[in-house]
Amino acid sequence: MTKETIKYDAAVAEIEEILEKIEEGDLGVDELAEKVNRVSLLLKICRDRLHATEEQINKILDQEDSEQ
Repeated sequence: MTKETIKYDAAVAEIEEILEKIEEGDLGVDELAEKVNRVSLLLKICRDRLHATEEQINKILDQEDSEQ
């Protein structure tokens, strides 16, 4: 599976949109399965992005601490 390039905010917005459709209950079984898989992928992208951002922030803070 290739890693998809999508901005964090766009991924969150798509997750919210999919969840609204699921809550409405108008999806067939096949479409529901596709949407759940998509949300799973988007959540992984968001987690990875948040983890990478946290690491970057920690590096910056560590540099600041070592310079003082």
